[in-house]
Amino acid sequence: PGRAARVLLLAAVFAAAVMLLTPLAGPARIDFWKAWRGEFPDAQMFFGVRWPRTLLAMLSGGALALAGVLFQALLRDPLATPFTLGVSSGASLGAVLMIVLGVHTLWGLPALWAGAACGALAVLAIVVTVAAEGRRVSSFTLLLAGVAINSIASSLIMLLHNLATVGQSFAIVHWLMGNIDPVPAGTLAGLALIVLPVSIAACAFARHWNLMAVGEEWAAARGASPQRLLLGGYLAGSLLAAAVTAVTGPIGFVGLVVPHALRLRIGSDHRVLLPASFLVGGAFLTLCDTAARTLLSVELPVSVVTALVGGPVFIFLLRSRRRSLWL
Repeated sequence: PGRAARVLLLAAVFAAAVMLLTPLAGPARIDFWKAWRGEFPDAQMFFGVRWPRTLLAMLSGGALALAGVLFQALLRDPLATPFTLGVSSGASLGAVLMIVLGVHTLWGLPALWAGAACGALAVLAIVVTVAAEGRRVSSFTLLLAGVAINSIASSLIMLLHNLATVGQSFAIVHWLMGNIDPVPAGTLAGLALIVLPVSIAACAFARHWNLMAVGEEWAAARGASPQRLLLGGYLAGSLLAAAVTAVTGPIGFVGLVVPHALRLRIGSDHRVLLPASFLVGGAFLTLCDTAARTLLSVELPVSVVTALVGGPVFIFLLRSRRRSLWL
């Protein structure tokens, strides 16, 4: 308990420091105390532009990292991510379809967000239907169905991209790169209303995810319902990934590198791993977004930075783990 509390406190302090300091970085210098006192233009730049972007990155990174932990525990597959199970690809397909059709609004929402949400939900329904065997849901079939749907969605995206006009092709590429762009306050609040309750509920079932990570038979022998946990965990992870992808586009690698990096350092107890992944995942994506908008004179897609930064760090951690095992 003491070690777990220290880990979570350290993760929370790290996330809070990132949230406070990263909005200060940018081409225009901001004085934090002037912004805090409400002086122009520091306050407008800090609280009106950079702070909402930081909050979006924190929510998105935390949700993607937590979804990765859930999928890896439920499917007992170290490579399981929202991309593996087709949720992110389905959301991307829905958004690309809206671009090709030239739809700008749908049900009063921006068409890209609405299309992405519909695409993710459609993939979710298809994968669960395929994986269902009577009243049971097979984790193995769930994984295979997700991989198959992911390939189909990716192929349809390439088809639509080839049929698109030049302007539509540019918009498709921009969407598929994934970006943390400024969004209205209402959109940010809506994302928080989805991400935070689902994340809290997932953390509340941490003991059950520990059982599922060992095996379904192990969980059943200890009074848990593997079928309900498998379906509930998949729905929770998919909802997190779908909500984030609908707003930011597909951002890869966060749901893979953050859970594994933390697992190598703090262990596999989901009572600690889940909240730590949410905090560190949010901080990781926020730092990557800050680097994407400050390193060069042009703003880079954040997904490029997550791969370029996270990949070498992840390989270093794996090699360190390997050396420690040999010693």
